[in-house]
Amino acid sequence: MHEGITLRYAFPDDEAPLARLAALDSASLPDAPQLVAEVGGELRAAISLADGCVIADPFHPTAALVALLRERGRQLSGMQVGRRWRALRSHSGAPVRTRRRLQPDR
Repeated sequence: MHEGITLRYAFPDDEAPLARLAALDSASLPDAPQLVAEVGGELRAAISLADGCVIADPFHPTAALVALLRERGRQLSGMQVGRRWRALRSHSGAPVRTRRRLQPDR
């Protein structure tokens, strides 16, 4: 039977489960903000979005969870670029367009 996987931001009330997970992994708590992976409602892995440090439960298979957390972290980092793009919109809400002069092929 497969259990559901949830990827989400860590909340303040995750402090105790994150500390427990760090202790199991013999590691320090990753810096905030963090993404966590839950399986069946149980915290199994976490990643720091600040520096990429990971903690994971050594008593469960977590390699795939860590890969998912890393990929989701990359996606969220890419959203910051999108926010900057949204800032480059005109007052009407239309994107600001720039023109590039094409260089002839040589």
